[in-house]
Amino acid sequence: MKVILTQDVYKHGVTGEVVNVSDGFARNWLIPKKMAIPATQANLQQLSDLRAQAAANRAAYNEKVNEAARQIDGVELVFGMKAGSNNKLYGSITSQMIKDALLKKTGLDINRRRISERPIRELGRYDIPVRMGEVSPTIHVVVLREEEVGPYLAAQAGPQAEAAPAETAAESGPAEGTAESAPAETAETAE
Repeated sequence: MKVILTQDVYKHGVTGEVVNVSDGFARNWLIPKKMAIPATQANLQQLSDLRAQAAANRAAYNEKVNEAARQIDGVELVFGMKAGSNNKLYGSITSQMIKDALLKKTGLDINRRRISERPIRELGRYDIPVRMGEVSPTIHVVVLREEEVGPYLAAQAGPQAEAAPAETAAESGPAEGTAESAPAETAETAE
């Protein structure tokens, strides 16, 4: 008997596939459990409509996945961990920790199993690929000692923060009490 599968059936086929199974299997198991419907002309027409709708849904899903991949591509995550003198971590950076940090930084919640990397057990920089459909974005992970995280983040924010005040100072002209007048004051106080 020919049936159209409405669910994936182990060793018989996937959803939407037309398969030929024994009459008893179809009547007693597949059809009563709504795992399949008989392959009539009307049901075959309905199947083609469902396939078109599924293709449109799949395209929309792929677009969402690709947009999420573009958002996380190149994101830098910084972890501060305790480490020994040989740069080995006490513990490790797991895919769950990377997932949580990515959620905190970008707001995107991805499955930790998509992060393709073994646990990180040493200090350093790592480029971690994320499996997301057609594209594979890369996350940059930096593992530092706990005490080095603050200076590292300040140095990363420093060039951006220093550029903004320099632009405003250039627009307003030289400020009073800048470095030019400071040496004269220190010379007076030294006498």
